[in-house]
Amino acid sequence: MEVPVIDISSLVNRSFKSEEVAVRIGHACQEHGFFYIVGHGVDELLQQRLVDLSKKFFSLSLETKMKIKMLHGGIAWRGYFPCGEELTSGSPDMKEGIYFGEELDEENEFVKKNTPLHGKNLFPDNLPEFRSVVLNYMNSILQVGHAVLNGIALSLGLDENYFFHRYTKEPLQLFRIFNYPVKKMDTNLNLWGVGEHTDYGLLTILKQDNLGGLQVKAKSGWIDVPPIENSFVCNIGDMLDRMTGGLYKSTLHRVKCQTLADRLSFPFFFDPNFFVHVKKIDGIEQQNDDKNQRWDLESVHEFQGTYGQYLLKKVSKAFPQLKENVLV
Repeated sequence: MEVPVIDISSLVNRSFKSEEVAVRIGHACQEHGFFYIVGHGVDELLQQRLVDLSKKFFSLSLETKMKIKMLHGGIAWRGYFPCGEELTSGSPDMKEGIYFGEELDEENEFVKKNTPLHGKNLFPDNLPEFRSVVLNYMNSILQVGHAVLNGIALSLGLDENYFFHRYTKEPLQLFRIFNYPVKKMDTNLNLWGVGEHTDYGLLTILKQDNLGGLQVKAKSGWIDVPPIENSFVCNIGDMLDRMTGGLYKSTLHRVKCQTLADRLSFPFFFDPNFFVHVKKIDGIEQQNDDKNQRWDLESVHEFQGTYGQYLLKKVSKAFPQLKENVLV
């Protein structure tokens, strides 16, 4: 089984063929929870500049990179973390990375309220172009996210703006740049670049480099999701699983450790507004709750509260030290 490739140009351009693409997206969401997208319109030169600057950043000394460590980001939860500091299911991931989000100044209403995951980003002083490239890339992917969600809405027989009006007019935007360094696999430890997990929000849009390493848990077992030139990999998260009553399932995935060369990946998490209560869509039948088969043994359907509360519960487990020092 292979992850399907879907041309979303009609969604991006709002053409009359959007319904056909929506059908393909709906099938992918039910059968795989993952799909490639092409025809997205994101500038290839911007993508390459992002890759080049990311390589330069990760090649810096640890001391230099730690000048923008996440602890300096405070409650905004932005900045750099070294390899092994982020946990998945309590085990260290073999990656380093930088956390970004929507750039918000001190006058923003959410920042004034000391809302977690909202605020300013941290950028290295010695790479002055990094800021503009990262923020321009995020804005481009945000537009892709809206287009794909419009297609998902159509696939469910909803108005194309269903998610926008209820959840994503002011979405929570979380962007990560990860570097998976080469590891000599001469250890008895069961180490992964990232251990198996699902994503928490609505939609993840991932740019891969040309090395690969992503694997998805299909009905037949684990399968590779190899890079395809100028494509992004999309997968649905826990909140879309919740909204569709389990019709569209958030799918387990993981990343293999790298043995040949360092690997870069660029996931953009397109999530509901931090303060909304995510509800099941009317008219969709509730499927059987699969919490006993989930990686975290927690139900995405039983949770009560805002999306922000759900997310903080999850991410605080990934960075327990930050939870102690920031989310007090």
